[in-house]
Amino acid sequence: MARYGVCLLAFILLFAVAPCPSSSSASAQQHTLGAGSSQSVEDHDRPFLTSPQGTFSCGFQDAGENAFSFSIWYTDAAEKTAIWTANPGAPVNGRGSRITFRRDGSLALDDFNGTTVWDSQTSGKGLSVSLLDSGNLVIVSDPLSSGGSPAVWQSFDWPTDTLVPSQQLTKHTKLVSGYFGLYYDNDNVLRLHYDDPEISSIYWPDPNPNISPFQDGRTIYNSSRTGVLDDDGVFLSSDKLRVDAADLGPGVKRRLTIDPDGNVRIYSLDASTGAWTVTWAAMAQPCSAHGLCGQNAICEYQPSLRCSCAPGYEMVNHRDWRKGCTPLFTAVTNCSPAEQRVKFVEVPHSDFYGNDLGYNQSVTFEYCKKICLDMCSCAAFSYRLDGGGTCYPKGVLLNGYTSSAFDGVIYLKVPFDFDASAPAVTARSTEGLACDPNVSVTVQGSQAALFGSSRTGNGTKWTYLFAFAGVLGVLDLVFIVTGCWFLSSSRQSMPSSLALKAAGYRMVMGQFRRFTYRELKHATGNFKEELGRGGSGVVYRGVLDGGKVVAVKKLTNVARGDEEFWAEMTVIGRINHINLVRIWGFCSQGKHKLLVYEYVDNESLDRHLFNTDRTLPWRERFRIALGTARGLAYLHHECLEWVIHCDVKPENILLTREFDAKIADFGLAKLSKRDGGRDSLELSHMRGTTGYMAPEWALNVPINAKVDVYSYGIVLLEMVMGRRVSDQTTADGERLEMPQIAQVLRQVVATGNVVPLVDGRLQGQFNPRQALEMVRISLSCVEERSKRPTMDDIAKVLTACDDEDEHPAYRS
Repeated sequence: MARYGVCLLAFILLFAVAPCPSSSSASAQQHTLGAGSSQSVEDHDRPFLTSPQGTFSCGFQDAGENAFSFSIWYTDAAEKTAIWTANPGAPVNGRGSRITFRRDGSLALDDFNGTTVWDSQTSGKGLSVSLLDSGNLVIVSDPLSSGGSPAVWQSFDWPTDTLVPSQQLTKHTKLVSGYFGLYYDNDNVLRLHYDDPEISSIYWPDPNPNISPFQDGRTIYNSSRTGVLDDDGVFLSSDKLRVDAADLGPGVKRRLTIDPDGNVRIYSLDASTGAWTVTWAAMAQPCSAHGLCGQNAICEYQPSLRCSCAPGYEMVNHRDWRKGCTPLFTAVTNCSPAEQRVKFVEVPHSDFYGNDLGYNQSVTFEYCKKICLDMCSCAAFSYRLDGGGTCYPKGVLLNGYTSSAFDGVIYLKVPFDFDASAPAVTARSTEGLACDPNVSVTVQGSQAALFGSSRTGNGTKWTYLFAFAGVLGVLDLVFIVTGCWFLSSSRQSMPSSLALKAAGYRMVMGQFRRFTYRELKHATGNFKEELGRGGSGVVYRGVLDGGKVVAVKKLTNVARGDEEFWAEMTVIGRINHINLVRIWGFCSQGKHKLLVYEYVDNESLDRHLFNTDRTLPWRERFRIALGTARGLAYLHHECLEWVIHCDVKPENILLTREFDAKIADFGLAKLSKRDGGRDSLELSHMRGTTGYMAPEWALNVPINAKVDVYSYGIVLLEMVMGRRVSDQTTADGERLEMPQIAQVLRQVVATGNVVPLVDGRLQGQFNPRQALEMVRISLSCVEERSKRPTMDDIAKVLTACDDEDEHPAYRS
């Protein structure tokens, strides 16, 4: 009996000290979680789930500036290259976002404002979520047999851009990377497809419609339409495609990925370094992918990929070579050479695939040339001596490429007086976040480096460096390597070139995109429901094809051309903060200039603050003041581009259902690089709204971020008063000028008696300490420019005022 008592006591003690599994947050070592488990984005340094043998992990992954995605990756990889991502292309905010396995049985990803941006759409009792050693994230009904019981939902059924061993590609699934897709076509053949809003074409296995799948070793006689990568590195497809990884054999971790350059590759993980190595590629010539360089541009691989303009053309946008090139000459519009003399510039070993105006076989060169001369729409012609003579007149110059293995020649139609000796313009890019938006670098390097892909790991970096070595020499190469290592060692330094490229590509092909005017016209129901209007344009409610509700602003009086507008928007699109309205994209199509914003459904601050039928409580006012200060501080100090809003006013402060502030219209502000001296810029015209504009706008002096500080001070005072500052008058009915208002504020600060200034509708329900501090800040904001605080200083002061468990109310 004594021994039994001792054993029982030991059991009780063991049970008492054993840790209980948490149902509210995930452990880094757990591979199965029950209902109620969750993880916030702030805990992104540890995984949400890890597979039983530790092969795979899933959790929050860095996806850009203050942006994260919920993804799965190989645990041992040096870089967390995602093999699957929930809601790809639309990352969530780096603060306040959360992944939750809800008690109703659904796995859901919530953004910082509580909006569910993705969920598994499952339901039921007794469900659990598990990460298997295959890399499959599953939701099953029996947690004890998750490896064998049928899954209610699994990530393998919803691939993004990658397949892992044992994961099938089927007729119902598709791998997508940007505008590129790998899928089974209606003829049961596995194909690569380029599909942007304007152009669509198949480019693999062979883009030539006269080449049958059988000539490419495929067959259309199958109905299963499945492909799978096995553990030995063999990819087998039902159309009889078989490819072998160069390191064929078991025991290697691999993935098959469609990369941002449109090529499909098998990657193998180096167990010693954690780096990915390419062990197979669908296309030996990367320029075979369509849409890489844009219209009138030529893709070249020597041995690194680069985009160049055809002779007589220049780059439309040095930030995005996919926009192609524009002619340096007036378009040849007349059909007759007698009316407008023309000539042809020869570009050997080059062609522009597709967009043929005709096909002529067994013709002479002169006859082919005459065909193009006589056609108004002919921009060039291709002539090949392939046993006879084939002629292809070209209407549009797309999908250009140059290869020494190509035996054809393209002849470009240009004016007779055009100087054909001028060199072609190489594509330049300033992808990613950079302190100076005017800096440009020649696009050279591997095909993966060109599009900012980190999937080739260290191999991409070395290819990129070697591309410069031929130009800069050995000493410059050493300097660049040393410089990149130094910069990458500090989070505060400018990112390395490859990091810039990756960030830029994630922005362009991620949540920020370019819309067509037709898309936005359809989304808004022909601009039917107006949400508001101002000096910069009219805002309409819209619903995108995916069901996302957005606000579409049709801009008016925009003097910028497409290139300048695109340049500003590519930078603005990377800016993401909890107190800024997210910009999903834009449209720049001729005279149509539109912005697509996140929809914020609680109207703007002015509707609540100045409406006599409602009273905005003090707690919400202070929260809005603090959120607005933090948003502006981010634009002025934290954002890698220096952004001046130039029109801070209550109408541009939108409110969520929880009365969190979101600053709108910062996408219209002028961007400028940081200057070690004055941090100022010249603007061609005054910006802003009367009553909120700083005095320096009228003094013809360089404008800096202190104009926003002035405007914020006015808004802050209005939140205290509940009235427009510009509407304040004397007893005689004369409008009060700012010097008079400032004198009143000095008296309030000196006496500490803030009660007469506070909105009477609050009936004394306000925090006197906060109100006095807001008045003090407002006064400092409207001083002369050199004496104004920064938005960072203001945010810190207001944050200190917010550090109270209970906000005491002042009762008069």
